[in-house]
Amino acid sequence: MNKYKKLMGNTLIFGIGQIGSKIISFLLTALYAHIIVSEDFSDVDILYNAVNILLPIVTLGMSDAIIRFGMDKGYDSRKVYTNVNFSVLLGALLYAVFTPLINNIPTIGNYTFLLFVYCYFSCFRQMASQFVRAKGYVKLYIADGMFSIFMQLVFNLIFMVGLHWGVTGYVLSIILSDFLSICGLTLLANLEKYLDTRFLDMKLWKEMLRFSLPMIPAYILWWITAASDRFFIIAMVGRTENGIYSFGNKLPGLIMLVTTMFYNAWQMSSVEERDSRTLNKFYENVFNAYSSVMFTAAAGLIMIARPLIFILTSGNEYYISYEFTPILVLAVLFQCLCQFLSTVYTTKKKTVNSCLTALVAAVVNLILNAKLIPVHGYWGAAIATAVSYGVCFIVRIVDARRYIFFKVEYARIVINALLLTLMCYVSAEQPPVYGIWLVLCFCIMGVLNLKALLKTLRRIIGGGNGARSNAAG
Repeated sequence: MNKYKKLMGNTLIFGIGQIGSKIISFLLTALYAHIIVSEDFSDVDILYNAVNILLPIVTLGMSDAIIRFGMDKGYDSRKVYTNVNFSVLLGALLYAVFTPLINNIPTIGNYTFLLFVYCYFSCFRQMASQFVRAKGYVKLYIADGMFSIFMQLVFNLIFMVGLHWGVTGYVLSIILSDFLSICGLTLLANLEKYLDTRFLDMKLWKEMLRFSLPMIPAYILWWITAASDRFFIIAMVGRTENGIYSFGNKLPGLIMLVTTMFYNAWQMSSVEERDSRTLNKFYENVFNAYSSVMFTAAAGLIMIARPLIFILTSGNEYYISYEFTPILVLAVLFQCLCQFLSTVYTTKKKTVNSCLTALVAAVVNLILNAKLIPVHGYWGAAIATAVSYGVCFIVRIVDARRYIFFKVEYARIVINALLLTLMCYVSAEQPPVYGIWLVLCFCIMGVLNLKALLKTLRRIIGGGNGARSNAAG
């Protein structure tokens, strides 16, 4: 199977699972909108983002290391899996030591023990699921993702709708679904045979740490870029506004549906093809096709954002989020393009560069949050997020190509970005027949990006050789 067909095949498999998971996730979003008041929704969002920042710290940044080393035939997979679980145990022990300090943090301090258990099981589930993916059990990985979120929905109905446990019920739902996921993966993939103290290899562990430790500040910096605005809004505007802003971030998650189903497959292909002579051309073709899909998907989502949010909220207090959601869609788009370029650093083991480029985004985000949120509220937060991801993309597209050089269609990217910015403005100002303007921009972008999509499609159908040369990649 040629590399393009394999990438497409894995993307479709991941896509089936992601679509199923997102359908359930949307049901959860609608459920939260009707049973959680905006102040509690703010607490839920804060806890969710707290775990996101704790995960890379407690796992010592091993999430990408388990893919990079687990897929490499030069390493014993038993040693890799044992080493990452040893890292999680060590990280959890350190977290437990510092747990009393968390009691002093507003909101989070009210759920200290639950947060620890939530983080503990999430870490081990992440390691198990990533290892299953590294071993090539793609269908099991997908099935586990769908099972986990389905069980979260079931437990939400029990704890939040039936027992009215609110935020506590939300956290318990995730803890139990993660626990069941770990049990299922261990049983079906026989993970116990890869886990034994005999396989603990300090030499390999140190090598993995050299790869993973720079990812910890990188993850923290990405978290700052993605989540610091919530804390600024709470401090400067209020919890109710943060609840609305948090809800506005849910719809752009549809863009993440596209990128996650692709990124999981692309990360595997990038590592597998790391020594290929045509790696540069492979990156060029895939990036052009991927960016085309992302720009078109973002335009389509902005076009239907307002009616879709109305359906989800039934016009309640969260409905106002339609005003700034298009800007968050633009932000997520640039985040996805940055994520694509991160595979260069993973493949070439240049994780320090991943950290440094993430630092740029975080600094820009913090400065803009401090300047814009006091004046413009959640509008300022959305703009700050979009600009910071955009700046990071510019830095990464230059830096990453020093390690894997590939041609970039700059003119197409700039035109696409300008059209999306115009759509954001039209959505906010709503001039006469604004809907026609949105449809027109979407159609222009569809035509603009069609060429790159057709070129890659021909490579998939034609066996990856292209029309001109067998060396095309």
